[in-house]
Amino acid sequence: MLTTGDRHPWTAHELSFGESSYWAQQETAEDVFFADAASVERVTARPVVIVAVNGGDDVAARALPVARSRAGALLVVCGDPERVGTVLGAGV
Repeated sequence: MLTTGDRHPWTAHELSFGESSYWAQQETAEDVFFADAASVERVTARPVVIVAVNGGDDVAARALPVARSRAGALLVVCGDPERVGTVLGAGV
């Protein structure tokens, strides 16, 4: 799960144990991984990727194409439909 604005509380919690431990969880792929969309380049492929567009329209615009490429079966984009439409463009 990626957030474009404020971090998900679980991200902040896991980062409190250190960056190495945090990113190691992604490598195990045993559970849901929460990340800031600004770090989307570091996120590995998953069957389902969820992006919460909760701010940071510039971050969202950069992250969504990468998130789409990382989503194996499904990309879910959540947020205000007008904001998402503005970020992604017409017809989405």
